Amino acid sequence: MPKLIPVSLLAIGLFTVTFAVNLQAPLYDVYAAKSGVGTTAVTIAFAAYVAGLMPTLLLLGGLSDRIGRRVPIALALVLGAAATALLVQMPSWTSLVIARFMLGVGTGLATTAGTAYMTEILGVDRAKTAALIVTSATSLGFGGGALATGVSLGVQGQTLLPASYIILFVIAPVLAMITLALPRVDTPRAVSLLRLPVFPAGTWVFGAAMALAWSTTGMTIAVVPLELAENDFGGWTGLVIFLAIFVGFLCQPIARRMTNNQALTLGFVLIPLGFIVLLAGVWLKLLPLVLLGTCITSAASYGFTYLASLAEVSLRGPDDRARATAGLFVYAYFGFSLPVIASGILADRLGLLGAMIVFAVVQSSVTALIVVIWKKLTEPRLSTPHAG
Repeated sequence: MPKLIPVSLLAIGLFTVTFAVNLQAPLYDVYAAKSGVGTTAVTIAFAAYVAGLMPTLLLLGGLSDRIGRRVPIALALVLGAAATALLVQMPSWTSLVIARFMLGVGTGLATTAGTAYMTEILGVDRAKTAALIVTSATSLGFGGGALATGVSLGVQGQTLLPASYIILFVIAPVLAMITLALPRVDTPRAVSLLRLPVFPAGTWVFGAAMALAWSTTGMTIAVVPLELAENDFGGWTGLVIFLAIFVGFLCQPIARRMTNNQALTLGFVLIPLGFIVLLAGVWLKLLPLVLLGTCITSAASYGFTYLASLAEVSLRGPDDRARATAGLFVYAYFGFSLPVIASGILADRLGLLGAMIVFAVVQSSVTALIVVIWKKLTEPRLSTPHAG
């Protein structure tokens, strides 16, 4: 079988797994209203995704080394469809929490197995190309789900069964079966089913950058839509979430031409800059500034930082690529969840704008501190070139 076929099918499968993750985002306020809960509860439901994902990364990051790459990805597709079906059958805050948890488990299974599988199909000498395909597919998926539901609601009107959900129900089971039929290119290893992630030496700064970048994305996806709704811009939620990820996808070819350290440095600049612009847009109630800030944070999160970090851990952990990827996502999803929950708690006390201001101050300060420490530790060293 030509490599193009399994590469394309695997990319479509990873896209669909992540497509399901933010599919329900434009309906967060509807699910919350049905249960009469506030901002803190919404952010907790959002972060339930991480409650499912983190144990999967921590305990099952190397599962695919034992059972193969295909089964975890197929299972992730089934979990995405099942989680969405639960929201259709029982639309509420409680169901949203359970669904997000299931989606987290699926993402944890698919991203670790998928990254390793893609590298094995293309060959280790094309590890950077494999990382680019995985980041592109997952970036489009994470953003595309929210946009699809936003467009569906715009066309259909308010409904708890948007066309985007129906599309997932049709394609996910088919893709799960196709995934199981893909060729097995890895060599099974007699390892424990429960394997902890690994953190390759020298990659801490890439993990810290992912935590910072994805904390900003988490705020954009979970908290900013609530502020938009308060300012009668709720109809733009799907586009904001899409831009929060899609622009990063557009920047990945540029990031690929840079060294990992250069891409990371640019990411560190864009992370606080983007959120400050976004915050100004929220403060002044200027939608164009909100969209511009979202695009800048997207370039940092899913463009330069994501690609550089995934490529770096793949290069530095060649013998444990799935577990090294799991280690990177441990950093990323701590950042994705904890600041969002803290901001939700603050929002119930200070208001959404006040919580966003506190986040911006902390984010900028931590970014500056990490950059200073990193530069001091790496001053004598040369940048790590890209591979692939």
